[in-house]
Amino acid sequence: MPHVVTRSCCADASCVLACPVNCIHPAPGEEGFGQAEMLYIDERSCVDCGACVSACPVDAIKPHTKLGEGELPFLELNRSYYRDNAHEDRAPMYVLPKARPIPPGELSVGVVGAGPAGLFAADELLRHPEVSVTVYDRLPTPYGLARAGVAPDHQDTKQVSELFRVIESQPGFSYRLGVEVGRDTTHADLLREHHAVIYAVGAATDKRLGIEGEDLPGSVSATDFVAWYNGHPDRAGDHYDLDCERAVVVGNGNVALDVARILTADPGALARTDISDRALDALRASAIREVVLLGRRGPAQAAFTVPELIALSALREVDVLVEGWPEGLAADGSQAEGGERVRLLAELATRTPVEGRRRIVLRFCAAPVRIEGDTAVTALELAATELSAGTDGTVRATLTERRELLTTGLVLRSIGYRARPVAGLPFDEAAATVVHERGRVEPGVYVAGWIKRGPTGFIGTNKTCAKETVEALLEDFAAQRLTAPTSTHPASGPVPGITTAGWRAIDRTERAAGEAQGRPRVKLTSTEAMLDAASQPH
Repeated sequence: MPHVVTRSCCADASCVLACPVNCIHPAPGEEGFGQAEMLYIDERSCVDCGACVSACPVDAIKPHTKLGEGELPFLELNRSYYRDNAHEDRAPMYVLPKARPIPPGELSVGVVGAGPAGLFAADELLRHPEVSVTVYDRLPTPYGLARAGVAPDHQDTKQVSELFRVIESQPGFSYRLGVEVGRDTTHADLLREHHAVIYAVGAATDKRLGIEGEDLPGSVSATDFVAWYNGHPDRAGDHYDLDCERAVVVGNGNVALDVARILTADPGALARTDISDRALDALRASAIREVVLLGRRGPAQAAFTVPELIALSALREVDVLVEGWPEGLAADGSQAEGGERVRLLAELATRTPVEGRRRIVLRFCAAPVRIEGDTAVTALELAATELSAGTDGTVRATLTERRELLTTGLVLRSIGYRARPVAGLPFDEAAATVVHERGRVEPGVYVAGWIKRGPTGFIGTNKTCAKETVEALLEDFAAQRLTAPTSTHPASGPVPGITTAGWRAIDRTERAAGEAQGRPRVKLTSTEAMLDAASQPH
């Protein structure tokens, strides 16, 4: 196979557009695009031209001769995709659909949220020279979870920021960072200033366990923990007690794997990343030797993706082990659904731990029922679960009477994100999303990203999501359903915020500090420091 897609794939389809023989799937418009864990290269039609390598924003595509030992499983992963998804009817190349024509005259759109969803929405809009886009964010820096959510040991994934730099460099694009809707400006102000507003505010909170002891010190949100080690200004000053030997992460999605890797990583290796200095100091002094990840259901229902599992299994200085293999499931995973995920987990289940190593334990069929402790967490009570399939085929976990007390001083819940309501917009409490149709809340008001579809998909999924929303907006503009702006600034006065030039000044400051230490950047972690950097001469 000449070229291979590996772990850091963001699935934004830049490689699809670059490929001259259309050998990368699923492509936009095909079943599975936006939902698949990654994209895949068909070895039978790849001509080894390397165009996809240059187009990939996260360096996920490599010639097969340059794969590291831990990346070799991606050869079979790419190949196996085409055994189940033939894509026989190939066009010579993927053709980008023509942009929808819009009436002449300027269309002004405000986008609230400078993460991937908001920036992809801006990119879709700016395909039309008649459109101007202003992107707002309450933080002084853009990129959302791409900056504050991607683990620091995944610097390749963070390279997607270079794609965002291209988007924000387009004519018609502007930032107003450090501007919070509801504090510095209002929804009504935005509608007076723009023809339309797209909310791409993400899902800022996490789901709770709902068990006794959850609010004890030492029981924390993985969302907040990730923000802490990534230097998010809201959480940069937090303190976590890492004096215990065991941490427990409730959940087994990709975020749970990130947390486990960071807690067991060599601090010397982390020191070469953009991790928060405060977090790095805490991890240097950490006593944690084991991180247990809990899944209520079995290996076939694990929430993490196969690419992330492959990367985890390739760790050399940390033991990765599996416990809680369900009864009736063959040791090689052959009797279960779950395919490659179960096969890899079955292989991990045969590993023998090495004395003295830190370890990550993936434990299945176990659920938290109570957190113990007087003034802080001392233990987590677990219940074994039994699996059964409902009439709809969904596998459910039922608590049994078999209980166990797991000693720990740190419990991190990682069972999913949840969006907050947006003032003035209809909100579905059950789904935790704004009520919409194809991204349209009403003519002039739209949503994109997790606030639209829930916390699902990957970085590239936001591109398809944004395209649908922008299509609805342009339909409304063409049908003259949008109201022209009546003011060039909010009623309460101008709120300019940090501009693109100000953000670039922050970026330069961080990169310069990083260069001096052999790191990609040293993040500014306080709003005051960011504002000061943004005000420096450009």
